[in-house]
Amino acid sequence: MTDLWVFGYGSLMWRPGFDHLERVPARLSGLHRALCIYSHVHRGTPDRPGLVLGLDRGGACLGVAFRVAAAKRDEVVDYLRAREQVTMVYLETTRRVRLLDRSDRDVTALCYIVDRTHAQYAGALPIADQIALVRDGRGRSGINTDYVLATLDHMDEIGVSDHKLEAIGRALRNEV
Repeated sequence: MTDLWVFGYGSLMWRPGFDHLERVPARLSGLHRALCIYSHVHRGTPDRPGLVLGLDRGGACLGVAFRVAAAKRDEVVDYLRAREQVTMVYLETTRRVRLLDRSDRDVTALCYIVDRTHAQYAGALPIADQIALVRDGRGRSGINTDYVLATLDHMDEIGVSDHKLEAIGRALRNEV
């Protein structure tokens, strides 16, 4: 069995929740980070949904790749399924990601991409709607605003820019 790579683009970047051997900046091509999923559990409820990140079609996403020891592979996959697949809004898949370290190599990483056919897929909502959902969302894992701002803070720390998400963050910071 080989080591497992996991690609994080949202809360996995700043709160992976699993042991890993390496943490490397990485780029995933063909998918982009977007607030495109109504959260009914972690950052909202069915009656008062929040909005969380998903990997959606097109563009590219800068995030973090984590290398997990082969011996921990099954344990980490089980953990990620319990965390990410509560409502089955993500498709568990593998994609090639480019490690943005000195090796500049491609690895195959486990990724969770949005299922566009799922009822919780929000698509590309207007920014005002995204702000309202995030501002009002609260769920099992906490306040939706905290999730978005923590993701933005971590993206800033690693030099990743996302103009749409940053605009939402500025609006949320002005309301906090």
